[in-house]
Amino acid sequence: MAIKNNMKKLLLLGGTADGRVLAETLHKKNIQVIYSIAGLVRTPKVACDIISGGFSQYGGLDTFVHNNNIDAILDVTHPYAQKMSTTASVVAKKCSIPYWRFHREAWVPTEYDQWYEVEDYAETLVLINNKAHWNQPSILLTAGQLPLDFLQQLPHLPANKKHCLRTAVQPDIDLPDNVQWIKAIGPFSYKDELELMKKHQTTILLSKNSGGDSTVAKLQAARTLSIPVIMLKRPTLPTADKLLFSRDACKDFVVKQFAESH
Repeated sequence: MAIKNNMKKLLLLGGTADGRVLAETLHKKNIQVIYSIAGLVRTPKVACDIISGGFSQYGGLDTFVHNNNIDAILDVTHPYAQKMSTTASVVAKKCSIPYWRFHREAWVPTEYDQWYEVEDYAETLVLINNKAHWNQPSILLTAGQLPLDFLQQLPHLPANKKHCLRTAVQPDIDLPDNVQWIKAIGPFSYKDELELMKKHQTTILLSKNSGGDSTVAKLQAARTLSIPVIMLKRPTLPTADKLLFSRDACKDFVVKQFAESH
């Protein structure tokens, strides 16, 4: 994608800690940033312009880009936000502006981890049911909002035990009787994750491979307690005009692009 002359305005798709930091950093570099968040958890305190709640309120992303004279899109959404990333890529191409993506490196298991990588929730259930020594497992579910049919098919537990669903916002479904909700917002410490798993007698951890430092402590705690981890594989995301793997590299690249366009 060719760089436009005299680039002035950047649309940063965020909702992650990386997005908030980059929005603040690029704003301080005199780039006019519009920071977009879903607004489900909390509104970050950043000096740049913020929009919350998605783009349907503006007639869609393409209409927003056109009406606000956006010169480039920087995608710093969660690695599993496949729908948003795909939409951003399509709209950028349609509007003839560059689409850049900050892509957190995935976590990689060590020799001391017990990872089972799965494609989806159906494969997760098959795995749990096929592991005879996982009889009546107590699962800590840390993969965001989960579908009701998946939760309903989790193994039944004794009356005094429940699976734990940890999310930042309240579940949008009525949870089955054997699943309890834990509200928590990262980052999480190793000590707290260790105590949580011991308290709830966790025997299996379900996670997305989010990468980064904010939630990695749960993997470290699981390693210490020899708890197997069911890891949902990352979805395939659209090709970006530029893929960036660190916040510093992302900041330097964007600043350079805007500087060179003048």
